Formats: sequence, structure tokens, C-alpha cells
Amino acid sequence: MSIRIGLDIGGSTTKIAGIKDGKIIYTSIVRSDDPVASSAGAVGKLIDSLGIQVSDIDRICMTGVGAGFSDNPILGIETIRVDEYTAIATGGLFVSGKDHAVIVSMGTGTAILEATKEDGKIVSRHVIGSGVGGGTLVGLCNSAIGISDPVVLAELADSGNAGAADLTIGDITDVEIPGLPMDATASNFGKATDGLAKEDIAASVFNMVHQVIGCLAVVSSRYCSVKDIVLTGQLTGFGWCKKTAVDFSKMYDVNFIIPENAVYATAIGAYVAGGMEDEA
Repeated sequence: MSIRIGLDIGGSTTKIAGIKDGKIIYTSIVRSDDPVASSAGAVGKLIDSLGIQVSDIDRICMTGVGAGFSDNPILGIETIRVDEYTAIATGGLFVSGKDHAVIVSMGTGTAILEATKEDGKIVSRHVIGSGVGGGTLVGLCNSAIGISDPVVLAELADSGNAGAADLTIGDITDVEIPGLPMDATASNFGKATDGLAKEDIAASVFNMVHQVIGCLAVVSSRYCSVKDIVLTGQLTGFGWCKKTAVDFSKMYDVNFIIPENAVYATAIGAYVAGGMEDEA
């Protein structure tokens, strides 16, 4: 058995993808308070889960902000570093099956790239970035309602009503505005009052973070003259991300895509880009 691993060592979590014969056979997420420990821990978890030996792993291809903390092989396995933008672009196109798209990587913050596949090679450019991302979501919710577990927050948001805190178009006018539904947000937290339920606060925070990212993605797609927008990163696992993608696709005539394995797209991109080195 010969397995290659893709690692995405982010600001708060490490994502790992195990690939054999071009097929993804394992994915997992671990906390990354210590990049070196979390990367070794993620690989060790894969070895244990699959019941394999260290010698069964052919190569580890790592990327992300934590990938530069050590130049040493992980567990003695050949380890190479892949540029993060290359991994984001490559992974976004790979999991979506697109040849040209805007790739949105939603991590602790957000990075937006234009990626194009040309003659078997991935050409990318950074369009824009934002400090608004998963870290913003968790930090604001922790400050407002004292909860920082993303899974708990997602459950609260799904059961909450963002309209309890957000001002909508329908709240300020009964005249239809072309292209904007009456429930579109006019002002995030624009009518927040004392005594809001935790669920409603969480819903409004989720709404704001995803809408900010969505607006940046739409503007980027127009700038790049491409309608396909591929969403990747851990936020894609939340229902609010899917809701925003559907709403924005309709409002702005773009095609938001949340592919299978979107959460692990950058780790997968590191694996694919690492394989390209073999062909170079």
C-alpha cells in the first residue's frame, strides 16, 4: 500500500487528507495550537485509523500558515512544502472539477484567488483577502454569548432567527427594490436590542460573516469575469454557508459551488500540487 498525504496546517486547525491511487480514502481535522505537534498527531491518527505502517506512506505534502514551523520530515516520512496559494487554487479546481473559477478559502480569515487550468498546469493569482472568517465568527460569538465551540454555535445559529437582530429591506420599505428580496439584509445587527436570545445572536453573527465573504466573492467574480465561485474551507460544513450560497447565487447571477470535500480542499490541493512536482 502506498499512500500520499496532504496537510493543511491552519491558524486554528490542521486538516489532513489521505490519498491512494488518486482516491481520497481518509480525511480528518485536529486542533492546531502547536503546528508541529498537530501535524504529527494528524498523521499518527491516520496511521492508526487505517491500520497501516509508517512505511506505507509515500510522501507528505503540507501547506498552510503552520507549514513553515519545521523543515524536518514528519515521522521520518519525506515531507515537502507547497505554497499555500498554489494549494488553495489547485485544490479548489480539483474538488470542483472546474478549469476556471474564483476560489474562496474560508479559514480563520479569508483568501480569494482566481484559478485557471492551462495545459495541465494551474495558474493562479491572489485577488483579495479579508480578516473576516471563522476566527471572526467564533470570536464575536464568544464575546457576545460566551460560547466558542463552532459546532455548538452552528447548532444555535441554525435554530435562531437572524431577522431578530438584522434590519431587512422589508423593515425599512414596503416598496420592492429591483433585484433585492424583501428579506435581504439592509444592516447587520441594525435592530439589535437588549434581551436577544443566544440563538438569534449566533444566527446574526453567522449571517454577517457569510454575507461579508459572499459580497467579496461576488465582486471578485465580476472583476475576474467568471461566474463560478468555489467555496472551500471549514465554514463550508455549516448550513449557514449553504444558505448564503443559494441566496447570493440568485441575487447576483453567479454560481456558488460547495463541492464534496470542500472542507479539505487545500489539503487535497497540497497533495495534487506535490504530485505535479513528480511530473516536472
